[in-house]
Amino acid sequence: MKVNWQGVYPAATTQFEQDESLNLARTQQVVDGLIRDGVDGIITLGTVGENCSLSPAEKRQVVSAVVEAVDGRVPVIAGTAEATTAEACRYVGDVSELGVSGCMVLPGMVYRSTDEEAVYHFSQVASANPDVPLMIYNNPVSYGVDVKLEMMEQLATFENIVAIKESTTDTRRITELYSRFDERFIVYCGVDDIALESIMLGATGWISGLTNAFPTESVALFKLAKAGRYEEAKALYRWFLPLLRLDTIPTLVQCIKLAEQVCGRGTEWVRAPRLPLQGAERARVTALVETALATRPQLPGF
Repeated sequence: MKVNWQGVYPAATTQFEQDESLNLARTQQVVDGLIRDGVDGIITLGTVGENCSLSPAEKRQVVSAVVEAVDGRVPVIAGTAEATTAEACRYVGDVSELGVSGCMVLPGMVYRSTDEEAVYHFSQVASANPDVPLMIYNNPVSYGVDVKLEMMEQLATFENIVAIKESTTDTRRITELYSRFDERFIVYCGVDDIALESIMLGATGWISGLTNAFPTESVALFKLAKAGRYEEAKALYRWFLPLLRLDTIPTLVQCIKLAEQVCGRGTEWVRAPRLPLQGAERARVTALVETALATRPQLPGF
């Protein structure tokens, strides 16, 4: 199964009102703004999209609203984070009918799977939805399951498992994936503060949190690295890195949403148990974003 997934895919935020109710219109505005600023695709309901904070009905409402806003301009990949394998199978089928281009599948939530159980989970989702392109989301830091090369070997037998979001934080894994599987899988960088290194090692895409606040800089960084213009890429990356580190801490969702708000792109409202940043942490993140805005580099042409 061939898909054309490459480039910068922001893990788009799900927008709420201050009372924690969904704001679908603002969610659509955020997504539309990202596309107008040049991103190559949209991840909806990933970690930054607060997938696990939504009810099943709300998830489908958000996916439908995002697909409507995108209107075929770029691929839409829906995060799949369910507590059971049966629910994950059903969800992928439902959102496929809503018009997504594919799904990014996490291991089963709440229960930490063994290697065998994780492979079973992914295999069942793939088997139940053979016409839906799937991306494996490998994030052992956050979700406790490392989808190892031996596990990917088993999953490679499923034609519709086409990609992997690599978030181990170990850039060596990218080289190992290519050495083991050549071009069998599309490889995405899933950690913002190793983006440049990952692209230089061959990652064909970048699923990013901070792109929500700084999309044009993210797209420029990716294009520079892909073009081999490394000196220009390094200069931009050094400006960007303090912001990108916000993607790697437990409060990444709150940090990214606050950054969006400071940049005038979205609101900071999250759903409990997450709470908006307060005190010193709020001041630190606000200062980081304001400094970045004040020192925003002039982007090169392409």
